[in-house]
Amino acid sequence: MNFRILSICFGLFFASILFPSTASAQLKKVLDKVNQATGGSSNPSPIEMANGLKEALEKGAGLSVDRLNLENGFLGNPAIKLPFPEEAIQVERSLRKIGLGNLCDQLISSINRAAEDAVKEARPLFNQAIKEMTFKDVQGILLGSERAATDYLQQSTTAGLIVKFAPPIQASLQKVGATAHWESVMTRYNKIPLVKPVNTDLIAYVTDKALQGLFVEIAKEELALRKNSNLRSSPLLQKVFGFADAQKK
Repeated sequence: MNFRILSICFGLFFASILFPSTASAQLKKVLDKVNQATGGSSNPSPIEMANGLKEALEKGAGLSVDRLNLENGFLGNPAIKLPFPEEAIQVERSLRKIGLGNLCDQLISSINRAAEDAVKEARPLFNQAIKEMTFKDVQGILLGSERAATDYLQQSTTAGLIVKFAPPIQASLQKVGATAHWESVMTRYNKIPLVKPVNTDLIAYVTDKALQGLFVEIAKEELALRKNSNLRSSPLLQKVFGFADAQKK
C-alpha cells in the first residue's frame, strides 16, 4: 500500500464517520482493490492503524510516566537528573568550596524528588492528546521519523503540561523540602562577601527540566518499539508497525 493509497484510505475512513452511507462504501471499494493488489488482507485497515498507534502511544507514555514517578526515577537517571539551576552554578561551586556540599546535595535530591512526585500529572493530558489525533496525525506519526510520536505528544501537550505541572511542582517542592533547602542555600550563599545575587524561579526550573526528562524517556520507548519487533506485545502492534517497517524499506 503506497502513501497515496494510504492517504485515500484514511480520508475515506474518517469521512465515513460523517457520511456513512457514501464514504463507507467508497472505503470498502478502495480496501478491496488494495487487498487484491497486495494479495490479501495482511495490510492493516485505517481503523487498525489508528487503534494500533493509540495502543503504542498509551503504552509508551504510560511506561515512561510510571518509571519516572518511582523513587530515583529522575535522581537515579544520569541522562535526565535535575542538576543545580544553570544560573546558580556559581552558587553551588562557592558553597562546595567552603564545605557546604551536603547542603547542595540536599537541594539536588529534593528538586528531583519534586519532579518524580509531579510527573504523574502528565498522564491525563497524554491520554487526551492521543484521543484527539486526526487521521493526518496517525498517518504522519506511523510513517514518520523515529520520534514522530514523541514530537506529536510534546507539541500537543507542553503548554498544558506547564500549567498542569506548576501547582503539584510547587506542592512537591514544599513537601520534600526543596523550598526550604533552596532558601538555606541562598541564605548561606548571600553571606559570602561580594557575591552577585542569583534569582531563580525554582518552580519554573523544575517544571521545565521534568518535562524535558519525560519526553526523553518517551522518545526512548518509541525508538525501542520501532526498532525491536519483539516489544510489539499484541497482534495489532505487530501488524501495524510491521506494515510501517515495510513502507520505509
